[in-house]
Amino acid sequence: MTTLLYDGSFDGLFTAVFEVFEYRYKDVEILNREKFYQENIFADIHEVITQHEKAERVLNKLEQNIGRQGIHQLLKVYLSEDPELEHLILSAVKQSVQHPGENILQNYADPDMLKISKINKSVGRESHRMTAFVRFEKMQDGVYFAKTDPDFDVLPLIRKHFKDRYQDQKWMIYDLRRNYGILYDMESCDFFYPDEKLDLHQYRQKFHDEEQNYQTLWQRYFTRTNITERKNLKLHTQHVPKRYWKYLTEKW
Repeated sequence: MTTLLYDGSFDGLFTAVFEVFEYRYKDVEILNREKFYQENIFADIHEVITQHEKAERVLNKLEQNIGRQGIHQLLKVYLSEDPELEHLILSAVKQSVQHPGENILQNYADPDMLKISKINKSVGRESHRMTAFVRFEKMQDGVYFAKTDPDFDVLPLIRKHFKDRYQDQKWMIYDLRRNYGILYDMESCDFFYPDEKLDLHQYRQKFHDEEQNYQTLWQRYFTRTNITERKNLKLHTQHVPKRYWKYLTEKW
């Protein structure tokens, strides 16, 4: 068994996939370096150095074989944070190479493809829920701020929806669990990554006067929807680089 360790990033994962083929590994697994605990002392360890050129070569080949819609489905698997996401994506890439031109992601007789389909449905539902229930609160500087705690890492999937819908105001959406967010300033709409966890108490002090009346109601809602057992999960996620956003449009 050869274990490829990567940095948890999107480019890192697809660099690892590239190197599975480059070095012709057969009995292989890909693991996030931060989650790796070596149990098999006989396993060969291959340290992956992230190279976006290798990642892009895999994506370009995938686009030929399964199209943008297929890549979109694999990106949802990546954003699902499923424990088997690396295995599932590698399995899909291998099958797309073995059967070019076939819609391998609809081969539900294959357990990996079936699980990819189920993950896509779950992540899709969560994305839709976020677009329906995100609530913005007006800050003193006129920026509208929303805090979320989605089950999956769906901010990359909902960015376009909010950018298209709220073009006439500045807004921020912040993921409490993953400590990053989206910022729209009426010119650009990009992700931001605070060095430290966002101080929500500090933000509450900046609410616009008209928002104060809604705070009690909001706190009740947030308490009921926030799952205590899931607090303080140290999930390390590296999000999809801007050059791959073309695969994230929710028109599929």
